[in-house]
Amino acid sequence: MREWWVQVGLLAVPLLAAYLHIPPPQLSPALHSWKSSGKFFTYKGLRIFYQDSVGVVGSPEIVVLLHGFPTSSYDWYKIWEGLTLRFHRVIALDFLGFGFSDKPRPHHYSIFEQASIVEALLRHLGLQNRRINLLSHDYGDTVLQTSAYKQNRSGRLTIKSLCLSNGGIFPETHRPLLLQKLLKDGGVLSPILTRLMNFFVFSRGLTPVFGPYTRPSESELWDMWAGIRNNDGNLVIDSLLQYINQRKKFRRRWVGALASVTIPIHFIYGPLDPVNPYPEFLELYRKTLPRSTVSILDDHISHYPQLEDPMGFLNAYMGFINSF
Repeated sequence: MREWWVQVGLLAVPLLAAYLHIPPPQLSPALHSWKSSGKFFTYKGLRIFYQDSVGVVGSPEIVVLLHGFPTSSYDWYKIWEGLTLRFHRVIALDFLGFGFSDKPRPHHYSIFEQASIVEALLRHLGLQNRRINLLSHDYGDTVLQTSAYKQNRSGRLTIKSLCLSNGGIFPETHRPLLLQKLLKDGGVLSPILTRLMNFFVFSRGLTPVFGPYTRPSESELWDMWAGIRNNDGNLVIDSLLQYINQRKKFRRRWVGALASVTIPIHFIYGPLDPVNPYPEFLELYRKTLPRSTVSILDDHISHYPQLEDPMGFLNAYMGFINSF
C-alpha cells in the first residue's frame, strides 16, 4: 500500500508541475489586432495598455471607457466603431492587473489607484483640461464613482457626463459569484485557487452571468481568458477582488459622490443580471439617485450588456448623450 502511494506521488508531482507551467493561450487574430492597434504609457514604472481612436472630425466630444472585472478594454470592441461616429476621441484602457497592462505581484490593488491611472492617461494624452464623458461597466463603475468623488473634491478631472452599466455600486444588492467570495477574503485557499484556475473553471464560472440567448461563443471566452492569462494575470485575481471589500468600506463616499453630482448621469441595465439582480438593484438605484435617467434593455440581457446587445446598448448611450 505504501509503495502504491509513493508511485502516485511520483507521478503527480511532474504532472502538477507541468499543469502550473502551461503557457497562456495564443492571441486570436482579432485580439492580436486589438493589441497591435493600441499603445502603452508608463505609470509609476508600470506599463498600461490603452486604445485611442480618432473619430468624427471637428467634434469636441471625448469618451473614456472603463471596463469590468475580470476582463479588459476589449469588452468594448462591439460598440467601438459606433462610438467613433459620434465622438472625436474614443479612449479605453486596461486597468492595472487586467488585459495587456502590467500585473505586478505582490501589489496592493485599489480603486483609488485605478482612478489615478485614468487621470494619468488623460495627462499623457494632453486631455487633462478637456471635458470628458465617462462610460463604464461593472468594476469600471466603481472607478467612475471614485473619479466623480475626486472631481467633487479637487476638480482635477473635468467630467461632462457619467454613464454606468451593471456594476455593483451598492454592496447590499451585489451578489458576487462563489469563486469571487472565496478569493476576495484572501484566505489560505486564494493562492492555491488562482494557480489551479484554468479555462474550464473560468468559462463555467463566467458563462452564467450572460443571458441564455446571448452567451459568448467558445472563441470569445478564449479571448477573455487569453487577456486574463497574459502576464500571469490569473495569479493576481485575488488581489484585484479586494475591490469588493473596498466598495463596502467606501460605500458612503462613493455612492454619495454620484448622489451629489450636478452633471448628467445615466445607467444602462441588463435586467437579467444575477450579480445585480432585478428589481432590488434598480429600486435602490432609483431611490438613491433620483436625478439619474435609466435605460432598461430587453429582459433576456444580463451582466455584459455591451457584448450581449451592442446595438441596444449603443442606442441607449447615444440617446443619453444626445439629450443634453
